[in-house]
Amino acid sequence: MNFTSSIVSQFDFGSILSNIWVILFILLFIIPQWQRFSLNQQRRDLLKRIGKLRGSTVITLIHRQETVAFFGFPISRYIDIDDSEEVLRAIRLAPKDSPIDIILHTPGGIALAATQIALALKSHPSKKRVIVPHYAMSGGTLIAMAADEVCMDPHAVLGPVDPQLSDQTGSYPASSIIKVVERKYVNEVDDKTLMMAEEARKAIAQIKDLVKKILQDRFDEQTRERIFDEFVSGKYTHDHPITAERIAGLMHSCISMELPREVYQLMSLYRMEVAPRRPGVEFVPIRS
Repeated sequence: MNFTSSIVSQFDFGSILSNIWVILFILLFIIPQWQRFSLNQQRRDLLKRIGKLRGSTVITLIHRQETVAFFGFPISRYIDIDDSEEVLRAIRLAPKDSPIDIILHTPGGIALAATQIALALKSHPSKKRVIVPHYAMSGGTLIAMAADEVCMDPHAVLGPVDPQLSDQTGSYPASSIIKVVERKYVNEVDDKTLMMAEEARKAIAQIKDLVKKILQDRFDEQTRERIFDEFVSGKYTHDHPITAERIAGLMHSCISMELPREVYQLMSLYRMEVAPRRPGVEFVPIRS
C-alpha cells in the first residue's frame, strides 16, 4: 500500500513539474510573441485607416527609446541606412498620383540616410506631407523641409541641421570649429584642428547647397537665407528645439498645426518594448 502511494506521489510530482515548465514556456515565449503580433496588427490597421481617410500612402519613420531584452539598458534609435532603404522603397512603390504622408518622430541620425530620404521625397510628383506629432530633430528636420506641407502639433519641434564633425574624442559643431580657428593665429592651432576646420567649411557649404536644392522651388531667396540662418548657420546648439510657431513664421503656408486624431492613437502603439529591435519604418501600399 505504501509502495503504491509512493509511485502515485512521484507521478503527481512529475506531472506538476511538467505543467510548470509548460506554463513558464507560455509566459516567457508564447504570450510576448502574441502581444507583439497583436501590437503590429493594430498599427497596420490604424495605418490603413489613416491612409484611407487622407487618400495617401502613409509611411512611418518612428524612433523610440527601447530596452535591450537581457540587460535592460536603454538604447536610442536613429535614422540609419536600413531606414533609408525601406523609406525609399516605400516612396518608389507609391503610385505617382498618390499623396505621401510621412509620420516622423526621430532624434535624427546618419546624414547620408536622411539626405537620401529627403531627395526621394522631394522627387515624388504628387503632394508630400510630413506629420510631426512630437519632434523631428536634425536629419528629421531635413526630411521635413522636403515636404510640401509640414503638419506639426502646436508643441512639436524641429531642430538645426548644422553639420557635426566627429573624431575619437567626441562630436563638434562645424561652425564652432571654424570660429575657433578664425580667432587664433595659425601657429597657435594644431594641424588636426586646421584640417577639421577645412572639413567643417566643406560640410557647411554642402549642407547649404542641399537645403537650397530642397527649398529652391518653394521660397524666394530672402526666405531661404532666413531659413539658412535659423537651421544651418550654427546659431543654436544642435539639440536646440525650434518651435512650431517659430517655423510657421519662417515657412508660412507650408506649416499646419492640425494633426489627424488617429496620429496620436498611432503613437500610443509605439510604446517601449523589451526587444532588441523594432522596425522603424512601416507602410501600407495603395492598391491600384
